[in-house]
Amino acid sequence: MTRSPAWVIGGGSGIGEAAAHALARDGRHVIVSGRREAHLARVVAAVRAAGGSASAAVVDVRDAVDVASTAAAVAHEHGPIGVLVYSAGTNVPDRFWGGLDPVDVSSVMDANLHGAVRAVHAVLPAMRERGEGRLVLVSSWAAWRYSPGAGAAYSMSKNALGVLAETLNAEEGPGGVTATHLCPGEVATDILDTRPSPPTAEARALMLRPDDIGEAVAWVAGLPPRVCVNELVVTPAANSSYA
Repeated sequence: MTRSPAWVIGGGSGIGEAAAHALARDGRHVIVSGRREAHLARVVAAVRAAGGSASAAVVDVRDAVDVASTAAAVAHEHGPIGVLVYSAGTNVPDRFWGGLDPVDVSSVMDANLHGAVRAVHAVLPAMRERGEGRLVLVSSWAAWRYSPGAGAAYSMSKNALGVLAETLNAEEGPGGVTATHLCPGEVATDILDTRPSPPTAEARALMLRPDDIGEAVAWVAGLPPRVCVNELVVTPAANSSYA
């Protein structure tokens, strides 16, 4: 069975990179996007070396015109996008109200939330017309439970992704387009280095691996269209958020 292409934004590293590999193993052509062309090229080469099909499309999620034009170019070259994975995101080291700068809040919200809105807006009309589509919004445990260490901007942006998914399911689900609010616990990725005190190697060894979440993304994407996974929370067995 030929599967529709998947567009992974934030696919140059971490969870997005792992999702690209998992979706390619499921027989999808995967378009990996982000701002860092060299990172995208590395992921594409690795997917192809493993026997999968992939290509790269540089995009800046902060630019609505760029997102829309990239979506159109991807669909023109590879066919209608069946799966959108939004895995772009960021945080800032100075994230607590005593030192939080409103400019940093805007930057985090733009990458984590507004970029997702732009991406959804770019692919939704064609999905609606076809009566089928998956939107996987990679969020965080911090959107599901209050996490003091995540900081205000990150927590606000990720909580809002849950509302985005819910409104999409309420309005578009009956027409075959569904959204998943995917909430991982701690994952050993580069974003950990933005913490005021980055975790030790010993702490990272207890965390989820990007591949764990990549497989979850592929599972959601491969379900029958009648199935909607509204929200999915995945954590390490040694979940430090309970400490």
